[in-house]
This record gives sequence, structure tokens and C-alpha cells, in this order.
Amino acid sequence: MSNIKEKIPILQWLPGYQRSWFKHDLFAGLTVGIILIPQGIAYATIAGLPPIYGLYTALVPQLVYAVMGTSRQLSVGPAAMDSLIVASGVGALATMGTENFIAISILLAFLVGLFQFLFGLFRLGFLVNFLSRPVISGFTSGSAIIIGLNQIGNLTGMDLERSNHIQFLFQSLFQTDNAVHWPSLTLGALTVVFLLLMKRFFNNIPASLIVVILGIAIVYFLGLNNRGIDILGAIPSGLPPFRIPDFTEDMIREVGGLALTLALIGFLEAISVAKSIESKHNSYQVHPNQELIAIGLGNMAGSFFHTYPATGGFSRTAVNDESGAKTPMSSLVAALVIALTLLFLTPLFYYLPTPILAAIIVVSAYGLLDFSMPKNLLTFNRRDLIILNSTLLFTLFVGIKEGILFGIILSLAMLIYKSTKPHMAVLGQVPGTHFYRNVRRFQNVITDPEILIVRFDAQLYFANTNYFKDKLKQFVREKGSELRLLIIDGESLNALDSSAIYALEEILDFFANKGIVIAFSGLKGPVRDALVKSQLMKKIRYDRCFMSIQEAIDSYRSNGFESPEGYSYQEYTKQANR
Repeated sequence: MSNIKEKIPILQWLPGYQRSWFKHDLFAGLTVGIILIPQGIAYATIAGLPPIYGLYTALVPQLVYAVMGTSRQLSVGPAAMDSLIVASGVGALATMGTENFIAISILLAFLVGLFQFLFGLFRLGFLVNFLSRPVISGFTSGSAIIIGLNQIGNLTGMDLERSNHIQFLFQSLFQTDNAVHWPSLTLGALTVVFLLLMKRFFNNIPASLIVVILGIAIVYFLGLNNRGIDILGAIPSGLPPFRIPDFTEDMIREVGGLALTLALIGFLEAISVAKSIESKHNSYQVHPNQELIAIGLGNMAGSFFHTYPATGGFSRTAVNDESGAKTPMSSLVAALVIALTLLFLTPLFYYLPTPILAAIIVVSAYGLLDFSMPKNLLTFNRRDLIILNSTLLFTLFVGIKEGILFGIILSLAMLIYKSTKPHMAVLGQVPGTHFYRNVRRFQNVITDPEILIVRFDAQLYFANTNYFKDKLKQFVREKGSELRLLIIDGESLNALDSSAIYALEEILDFFANKGIVIAFSGLKGPVRDALVKSQLMKKIRYDRCFMSIQEAIDSYRSNGFESPEGYSYQEYTKQANR
């Protein structure tokens, strides 16, 4: 029974549901549902889809997640960044807003869900670890800038081409013959200012719904649609009909790579916000692989009801939590609000002015911009700052999918490069203690002209063995002709591969010819096992392996490692395993 509860988390919280929780879930669900209405319409616009598809996406995946998800507060639905990726990827295959574009977007939702479900089923949630924080920050900020710039036309009333490349957006802006429609710009600008002020001082109030209601009223009663302000127009009523997506081989092949990208990014968004909210509660635990299954099933099921890819929303989830949501019951309430809107309220959005919709999108995009991380990285990690800025620029100028892929490749390249030249330190004794520390970081440490102590702070493997050998030889040359003992501190040495074994053997032979004895201290179990299995321990000698640096030095000074019998392997392992 417990295994079933793990697979279907609603069976964990629903049986113990307390009546006192409902008023909190009801209020939170109503708030999130109200926020989702303008958000769903706006995000569908970003994706290049008719507004109704944003409401569909706010309904079905959210219902599935409420049953299958492990977070009690995560709100699943359309998201700005994912919508932009849909527009970018599907826009390369079909004209936005056409039946073919819609069909591909729906198929994309199914494939994204399928990837996420399989990742969760095979416990591959760790794959998102390849998306480092700097990559995500650069990619998110780049996407936010593209999202915002694409709304200039709707804000100003100008007829501008949409693009996912910043250079083409500016080219379209400066080469257009259209004049700014000042009433549209005034309405849009005032809405942006109002939303930013509300976000700053009254964050719990659904400001986007307020501007939508006011905008509809102003346009309707003043007839602004007859004065050049664009309006949303008719939105179909009714719940989403059931329809099997178009599973054609060509379409699947064309969007497969895009689906994989969206599956990882969407999950990363969801798990990031779910984990951040989880830290505020101690009544449940978020399980990444189950989250993959839940979001994946939501996308797969949603694709049969005309949805495009959905994921967890940052702002909605924060509002859900701040509004007092106790369980996913709040998501069920929010879904009910969307369902009622689809059934009865869509005609009310006919007069919604597009400048107000554009303003909602711009403010949402502004919230995605990450200003703090670049500032922080400038002070303590400029290499990661290079990764962040490179990902940002690549996303802006080359493309959305290309930006995230470039960031991943650059991060891995930096990681590999860094691992080829890990930190190595020469150690000296802290006066009056048995502690040995880096001579470049600690003043007045004691060194012996006959003894060189070196610490290698990484695993030793094929990519860094040459660096290891070269640095050892450099340290020995710098030490001088009096050197008799080289101690390699293994406290930070985590593993050895075959190249490392051969490298150590070369080092032993090289320094033996120079009359320098090599001893080891603090070797970890996996390293000792590799030395023993490779037979290299026989050449190293068990009596030259010690638990600590001080033991190695004391032994050298007392007998010069000339113990006639030395340790047996059994005695060595007994000592090492203490």
C-alpha cells in the first residue's frame, strides 16, 4: 500500500485532509486561478498560439499534477520561457497561429511529457545537474529580453515582425515605416508602471486581473477599439475537446530535439521552485523523479485536450504558498476557476486591449531577469560569469535552443579544463601542532629542506596525470638538492584510474633514480584498493604508507624507512582501517 501511495501522492495527503485546511486552499486556489486567466492568455500569445490554448494548458496539466505531484504548493501551467521556446522551435517549422503550428505544438506537449515520464521512470532526474546555475541564469535572462522586445509592437501599436534573435528585432524596429500609435503606447506604459508598483508594494493582490478588467471596461465604454487600439477579439467557449495528437513520423523527428530541450528546462523550472517552497515546510518532501512523472503525465494527458507544454510557474507557486495553500486541493480549486472561465466567461475578454496584454508579458519577462547572480559572480567566480554572459549572448543572437545547448557545452568544457589542472599545494607544519597547511596561505609554517609534502586536491585520472607529474617535478626542483623524502598527502585524492596507476609507477621510478623516497599519507579506501589490485602497492611498500603526515615524518626521522621487515599487507590494512 505504501508503494502505491508513493506512486500516487494524492493517496498520502487526501485521507488525512483536515477541514480547517480547506479555507486556506480555497482562498489560494481562487487567487491562483484568477492570476492564471490573464497569464494563460498572455503566455499563449508568446507561444504564437490562439489565447484559448493558454487556458487549456492552465487546466488539464494542473489537474493531473494535483493527483501525481509531491509538492503541496507547486502551480503547474503555461510559463513564459517555455512559451518562447515553443514559439522559437515550432515557428521554424510552421507559420505561427496556423493549424499546422497548433498541431505541432500539441504534439510537442506529448513528446515533452513522454521524455519527462521516462526520465522519472528510469530515475534520470540527475540529468538536470548538467544545467548549471550560471547557464540557467544567462539563458533565462536572454529569453526574458527576447520576450520583452517581441512585445514592442503590441505596446506601441506598430506592425513589427516577431523574432527570436535580438538583431532582427532591432532591424525590424529601425526599418519599419509604421508610426507609434500614442494611445496604445500610453495605455501600455501606464499598465507597466501600475503592475510594477503593485508588484513592489501589494504583491498579494492579483494586479494583472485588475488591469485586465479595467482595460476591458475602458475599451468597451470609450470605444477605444474604434480609435486604433487593437483588442483580443473572440475566444471560443467550452472545455477543451478530446483529440488524439497528430503522430506523424516526420513531425516527431522534427520536434524530437526541441522536446528533449523543453523536457529538461521545464523540469528544472518546476523542481527549482518546488524545492525552494519545500524548504519553508516540514510536512512533506519533494521527490524529483516523481515530479518528472507527474509533470510528464500532465503534459501527455494535456496533449489530448489541446494543450502545449506546461511546467511549474515561479510567480504562481509563490502566490499559492503566500496565500496559505496547504495541499494540492488549491490546484483543484484553481483548475475549477479555469474551467468555469472556459464555460462561461471567455466572451468577456473580447475587448481586452493587446497593449495591456503586452504590458503583462513585459512585466512577467522583467521578473525573469537575474541581476544578482552576475553581480555576485563578478566578485568571486569570473569563470562562471563568462559562462553566464556567453549563454546570454548566444541566446540573444543565435537562438533559444542553441543558447541552452551552448551553455551546457561551455560548462562541461570549463569543468573538464579545470579538472585537468586541479589545485596542488606544498604543505608545511603549523608551529606547535601536527597540522600541515598550504605554505602559500599560512604564514610561519615550518618546512624541512629534506622533506617535501604535496597535496593533490582531486581524483587522479587520465586528463590530469601529466599535470600531476609536471607539478611534482617542478616542486622538487624548487625544493633543492637536499631533498630526500617526498610525501604525497592523499586526504583529497578520491580515485585512481589506470592512467593514474601508470603515472604513479613512472613517478616512483623517476624519483628513485634521483635518490628520493616517496611516502603516502591518508590514502582513502578506494585508492588503497586500486593500488593493491594493480600490484603497485608492492613497489610503493606498505611501510611507506601512513595514516597521517606526522606519522610519515616521525618514521622517516627515526629509521629512514629502513625497517628490515616492514609491514605485511594484513598489518597495513589493519592500520589503515582503524
